[in-house]
Amino acid sequence: MFITCMDAKRLVKEEQGQLVDVREPNELRMNAIAEAVNMPLYEFAERSLKELNPDLPVILFCHSGARSQMATQYLKDNGFKKVFNLGSFMAWNQCAG
Repeated sequence: MFITCMDAKRLVKEEQGQLVDVREPNELRMNAIAEAVNMPLYEFAERSLKELNPDLPVILFCHSGARSQMATQYLKDNGFKKVFNLGSFMAWNQCAG
């Protein structure tokens, strides 16, 4: 399920939403989002179930939205209920908040 920038920021601010960047570390150099934890897709299956709280919302993003969609589906398949795909990292900066 895709989420708007405003809704994503509200979840992070008001509901302890977990903002997760699934891009590779070399993609972060010029445009990392301070609020996000980096969990590259190639490490996602190994790390996500240990590091993410399934009781809190999870908002995922990447460069285009494709990898974050795969990560979204993985979490849903593993019992996470509040999982959202922000799509591209650029969406985070498209609204105030």
